[in-house]
Amino acid sequence: MSCHRALIFFHVAYLCFAAIRPTRGADTPAVNESTQVKLIMVGDIMVAKDEETGIQIEQGKDPFQAFAEIFKAADVSIGNLECVIAEKGVAEEKPYTFLAHPRVVPLLKQHFTGLSVANNHSCDFGKPAFVEQCERLEKAQIPYFGGGRDLAAAHRPWIIERNGLKIAMLGYCEVFMKSFQAQDNEAGVAWSENDERVLADIQSAKKIADVVIPYMHWGWESEPANDRQKQFARKMIDAGADVIVGSHPHVTQEVEYYQGHLIVYSLGNFVFNGFESEATQTGWALQMTLDKQGVVKWDTLVARLDPQGAPHPDLQAKSPCGKRGDTTILMQDHMVQTPSSIEAR
Repeated sequence: MSCHRALIFFHVAYLCFAAIRPTRGADTPAVNESTQVKLIMVGDIMVAKDEETGIQIEQGKDPFQAFAEIFKAADVSIGNLECVIAEKGVAEEKPYTFLAHPRVVPLLKQHFTGLSVANNHSCDFGKPAFVEQCERLEKAQIPYFGGGRDLAAAHRPWIIERNGLKIAMLGYCEVFMKSFQAQDNEAGVAWSENDERVLADIQSAKKIADVVIPYMHWGWESEPANDRQKQFARKMIDAGADVIVGSHPHVTQEVEYYQGHLIVYSLGNFVFNGFESEATQTGWALQMTLDKQGVVKWDTLVARLDPQGAPHPDLQAKSPCGKRGDTTILMQDHMVQTPSSIEAR
């Protein structure tokens, strides 16, 4: 198949998916789409200048290009920025440090509405480099959350207002190194080891927003969701969170419902080179339709990472999806509408 024909095939298939997929039965309630927001979230984005992803950008290539039209179809697009964008700084003593060149900012601006900076690489080159990143994102008018110039800023939600709906995004990290956390008068990321602080943030956000979504950086690499993740996710929902989304393990993890609320423990990698297994080269783009009551419907689109770390949509791969009122997680591909179900964990 030629590149031109392949592009047409993908575009038509995606439009068919968008039009058909939301209707799964005659019992689906009627909704007012004018008050809904379509939000897409992806996992870890690493575009360090000395890594293959950053080198591709230096050569004028766009690692996000295969998902560009999918991002445009959403009202809001969000990812986890797994590096620090700066020209200064000293590398921390840790196994991997990721420094991105400022040339990546326009690409991020092109594809993302906002970014989480709550992760274990945001301060890889020290707190001054992290502050420089904050300045660069602000200058480019790219909202970010989960980190800031002090503790209050790091824990402050990013409020998204679309179609009369207010969505509060909170970001937290609980993965080495703890020295990256923000202090009262020191820049850094929001740390989630203090459960009560996180739960208080959620309760406060719920007072000013219709939908609250904590984006967590947690879990063990290449492992299923652990007990800590599962227990804390439930606590956050009990505190008022509507959806829980996570990243960091470099693989996708379980999806479940708790009290009718969606938990996606890990979206896996999105733009990230250096991995070789199928699991670490596979991520999800989580697509949600939201209203004032939370999630109306949702699905995941599989992203396959190429050797350079760039994602490509796999429309034939089955992945989790569902709608309001479901008690089991459906599995469906984006080409043939034949949903099956698995028990919600």
